[in-house]
Amino acid sequence: MFLPAQAPLELVQLDWLTAANVEVAILRLDQIDPLISGNKWFKLVEHLKAADRNGAKGIISLGGAHSNHLHALAAAGKRLGFKTAGLLRGHPQQTPTVADLQAYGMHLHWLGYGGYRARHDPGFWEPWQARYPTLHAVPEGGGGLAGALGCAAIKAQADAQLSHLGWNDYHGWWLACGTGTTLAGLALAEAGAHPVYGALAVPEDHGVAAQIESILQESGRRRADYELIDASRGGFAKVDSALLAFIAQTELDSGVPLEPLYTGKALLALKQQVEAGKFASGTRLVFVHTGGLQGRRGFSHNLLVS
Repeated sequence: MFLPAQAPLELVQLDWLTAANVEVAILRLDQIDPLISGNKWFKLVEHLKAADRNGAKGIISLGGAHSNHLHALAAAGKRLGFKTAGLLRGHPQQTPTVADLQAYGMHLHWLGYGGYRARHDPGFWEPWQARYPTLHAVPEGGGGLAGALGCAAIKAQADAQLSHLGWNDYHGWWLACGTGTTLAGLALAEAGAHPVYGALAVPEDHGVAAQIESILQESGRRRADYELIDASRGGFAKVDSALLAFIAQTELDSGVPLEPLYTGKALLALKQQVEAGKFASGTRLVFVHTGGLQGRRGFSHNLLVS
């Protein structure tokens, strides 16, 4: 099993943080690997171990036409030599991500929108397991308890570097939430010691809160301190001019690349909460850069410079 590089933990200097006397350090998971970057490696690792224990020849999972999860999975399969299959939302389309999935050898199946909505129904996996009996099924986004347990290791990446910042502690985590898996993993690792704030990048009806509770209950660990904050900006994959302007300015000011569906929304939501007085002067937060930069290629150059 390959190991990712240590993600740098960097203090970010932004006017709105300085004005509130709030310190934020960004854990740059986007820098751990050129292809299997962000939180994706952490969400995959325990699933890959389970597949190996079960004697599987590869992985089958789900995602959209810009899916960071499927992109990382396909890249891992090519690099490590295991088979991959992807069940995709919607109808066939060609995106930079889809082109990579094909180049990495992933077998693609487009489910339409109704077919994709059925992914949580009983019996959904039966025909796919019959078609791919040697592949191990992994939930959308690498979710579930296995994905969360892999993400628990993210805490150690930050803890090892606190002293380099002159910090002896921090007051909480802030990160984007798409499935809630990474948040659940950090909440398990913290066991109530520090709160984990999840900027919900998808609408509430996507069931993220229920997924987090399901993971925590399955883990058998009751202590968890977390909060979900709406950052969806009105819907799944919704992008607006204010968000894009914020990303462009933040990248100029900080040098940290962001993408509009997750990290950009999460940082803008943090700015709004800081300016609303949610955090006291002197607060120190670790912001998790969950990667996803490959997905920027799906946006027009007129909207977002890449």
